[in-house]
Amino acid sequence: MTISNDDELQALREIGRIIARALATMGKALEPGMTTAELDAIGRDCLEREGARPAPELAYGFPGATCISVNEEIAHGIPGDRRIAAGDLINIDVSAEKAGFFSDTGASFTVPPVDRRIERLCRDGKRALWAGIGQVGAGKPMAGIGQAVGRFAQKNRYTLVRNLASHGVGRSLHEEPTELATWPDRSERRIMEKGLVFTVEPFLSLGADWAEHREDDRWTLYAEPSAPTVQYEHTVVATPSGALVLTLAD
Repeated sequence: MTISNDDELQALREIGRIIARALATMGKALEPGMTTAELDAIGRDCLEREGARPAPELAYGFPGATCISVNEEIAHGIPGDRRIAAGDLINIDVSAEKAGFFSDTGASFTVPPVDRRIERLCRDGKRALWAGIGQVGAGKPMAGIGQAVGRFAQKNRYTLVRNLASHGVGRSLHEEPTELATWPDRSERRIMEKGLVFTVEPFLSLGADWAEHREDDRWTLYAEPSAPTVQYEHTVVATPSGALVLTLAD
């Protein structure tokens, strides 16, 4: 969506704060032995206590309030009886709706002790996200986001998953602009207009460049080739002075 008045901006700020707090609470609750379903229940409670509805369920009938992906899973993992263990790499994606407005955020977490390569990957996943966000602004080319993330990945010898793109959000979970690449895309010619609302969510990896489903699960996505992969995501607004990030916890 494109914001047209202050009431819309305030509504987006509210749902953005709600999901950011839910994500932070889930990250702090992570511990060995808990199931991903138990972690999901914590997220659901955070959302529902503030009058928000989990967007994956609402929009797509997803079997969970949040997406929780463990190790070889890199996106859209289904909460269930899988137990979290020491050394795991876990991605949590939280999106929700309140009063007709949607927002989307996510982050990758580790359960100590973890390999130093994974610690660096998580650190650099955040840096890649902010490299992309640094290119957001009214009147700027959308291609700049993927170019900045691509430069960062190449410089630091990472790969990028190139079929999981950023997207518009606001009045629905996924809307225009669709397929906003967080990797270099020479075909991208769109310009960010003032007030445009969308996500920035690069998938940084130690070797994967694609995400694939498996035959027995239409939701969960796996890295191809198999490699540790992280995702960090914010919902942003393009303004004349740069990116306004909506999904920061208080």
